[in-house]
Amino acid sequence: MAMRQTLDFLLNDWLKVNELNQRPRFAEHSGETFAAVLDTCEKIAREKFAPVNRLTDTEEPRFDGERVHLPAATHAALAAYVESGMLAAAQDYDTGGMQLPCVIEMAANAFFSMANIAMGGYAMLTSGNANLLMAHGTPLQREVFAKNEFSGRWFGTMCLSEPQAGSSLSDVATRAEPDGEGFAADALGPRYRLKGNKMWISAGEHEISENIIHLVLAKIPGPDGKTLPGTRGISLFIVPKHLVNERGELTGERNDVALAGLNHKLGYRGTTNCLLNFGEGRFKPGGQGGAIGYLVGKPGEGLKCMFHMMNEARIGVGLGATMLGYAGYEASLAYARQRPQGRPMTQAGKDAASPQRPIIEHADVKRMLLAQKSYVEGALALELFCARLVDELHTAKPDEAAAAGLLLEVLIPIAKSWPSEWCLEANSLAIQVLGGYGYTRDFPVEQYWRDNRLNMIHEGTHGIQALDLLGRKVVMNGGQALLALAGRINQTVQRALAVPGLAEAANQLAGALGQVGKATKSAWASGLPEEALANATPYMQAFGHVVLAWLWLDVALVAQGDSDFERGKRAAQQYFYRYELPKIAAWLAVAAAREPLTREMQDAWF
Repeated sequence: MAMRQTLDFLLNDWLKVNELNQRPRFAEHSGETFAAVLDTCEKIAREKFAPVNRLTDTEEPRFDGERVHLPAATHAALAAYVESGMLAAAQDYDTGGMQLPCVIEMAANAFFSMANIAMGGYAMLTSGNANLLMAHGTPLQREVFAKNEFSGRWFGTMCLSEPQAGSSLSDVATRAEPDGEGFAADALGPRYRLKGNKMWISAGEHEISENIIHLVLAKIPGPDGKTLPGTRGISLFIVPKHLVNERGELTGERNDVALAGLNHKLGYRGTTNCLLNFGEGRFKPGGQGGAIGYLVGKPGEGLKCMFHMMNEARIGVGLGATMLGYAGYEASLAYARQRPQGRPMTQAGKDAASPQRPIIEHADVKRMLLAQKSYVEGALALELFCARLVDELHTAKPDEAAAAGLLLEVLIPIAKSWPSEWCLEANSLAIQVLGGYGYTRDFPVEQYWRDNRLNMIHEGTHGIQALDLLGRKVVMNGGQALLALAGRINQTVQRALAVPGLAEAANQLAGALGQVGKATKSAWASGLPEEALANATPYMQAFGHVVLAWLWLDVALVAQGDSDFERGKRAAQQYFYRYELPKIAAWLAVAAAREPLTREMQDAWF
């Protein structure tokens, strides 16, 4: 993949990942082992994932009332992924892992997302599920459930949304009642019986693995036996499809979890997406109704536990969006280089007798390709930078880890939202480059767009990310996270001011950062959340563009040579500053003015 050169550049020249090998956790690794991991994953993605991308899109999962049927290629591709050891890539050696840095794990998974995003979804959910249990589960829960997921014997899901609640977790209606005598006695944890419905559950039913481990949010009763209002009482439970004992063996009994139906989506068609019924009585474990679930963490702390997985998933969704954009960029670039159309313009007009030229020679096609390049390569830098911050958070000195944690807090909403919007735009431009052929299934770009359109909704919609950013992240602890980000941006500005050709961009970035600061204060000037947050989405769009402008300038500082590769990086940085960064003024204007139009708009006026 041509993407590999950019990936290596970002990892080695920009992020200097080999410096991580000086830390005890990564001491047994080297640049050679990192490269070997990337080589292996690139090969599996090319040979097992990419060839069946179209097949898994057209042969959607099918439910016959008893079983879900998937193409055999799905099983083969995921078996190759499991064999690679990537499910446990970042885990301790004694857990069966490789103790890889998060940034290398993320880079390796980029190949799978680019080759077949639907197949990559099963792996991302399984590793995220197991990582949560390693952080919040009991020792036996980690041994029985997490380790069997890391080995690929079992796969996992996350079950949050419900048909009537969507993203409003305070309206979760699934209930969990203590399971009588087994409540405190079960070695796997306090045992409950769950009843309710979960919607939009990716990988919720299949036969790829021996078992499926659902992590389910449900409300436990209060002291009076009634459901507590809001998010109080929301707890997290391990609910296996097939019941297991404390040795990790299947008991032969099916849990009361039933597939009610498959959702047929615009994209990601190779990943089963399910409506699951818990405790409907189709299966009766122990002779009773209700799905058996084991409490994770403390009662009422389900959201706290689940956000461990959700934040990880948001970086993963951002990476998936990035790589779909990258796939479309490479496909449209290849097409533009070989598609002849049009002739050179001269003062005398076009010479009909002259040969046609490739469309990549037309300025407007170059514009579309350059826009894609600036979006997808910038987004890749963003996701790898966030993964590098995760490594800092877990392995750096305390003060450096704390600083990394602050940056991650404010960047997570951007890591998820920015690629899902602008790499989708890259996919749209890829279709445009191909013209009429872009709409057809003869070329892959229409599928990349369909797959990517889901990422603006996955793991929290655009609006939710915007509310999180402006409503919480930039104002928490007196704005410490925003100040930490501003400090890092200003460091890049100061370095760029001393480099010929980048001083103008440095001053432009400094001005943009100042606009964000002023708009943040103005948005909250009245102290009324309803006024401040009415324009949270345009605020987030501007914020994200400033973050990407910063990363592009930081990358350009490293790409100062005369090779075509480095010239291309600088051209993408220049495109972003000349065509994209100026857009922030309009976005910030409505946020700063607390523009009331959208909140005052009446239903009847539509």
